Amino acid sequence: QVQLVESGGDSVQAGGSLTLSCLASGYTYATWCMAWFRQIPGKEREKVAGIDRGGLANVVDSVKGRFTISQNNARTTVYLQMNSLKPDDTAMYYCAASQTTYCGGGYWSAGDFLYWGQGTQITVSS
Repeated sequence: QVQLVESGGDSVQAGGSLTLSCLASGYTYATWCMAWFRQIPGKEREKVAGIDRGGLANVVDSVKGRFTISQNNARTTVYLQMNSLKPDDTAMYYCAASQTTYCGGGYWSAGDFLYWGQGTQITVSS
């Protein structure tokens, strides 16, 4: 079992920056991938960025160049640095962990993740 707790959500103006943190506990040694997803009401949860245990990271095209995912050496905390935020980035952001898939490449999705945090809200105003 892995427990995930996100923090850092806030309301900001367009162009601003935020950093989300996700603290993982439990059997983190068995985690292959940590990732961030986001979701707005009425839409499917979409992936944002993932990082595997070796540090290989993958960021989706819609946020590439603006968002960066990283993790601490112990792989117990994963961060999402978000710059140049846009109103379209407004969503609930979720941290997730997978013990069955690597996510340094592009071939991963929400269904690959068993463990989820409770989410943290980001609201970007224009």
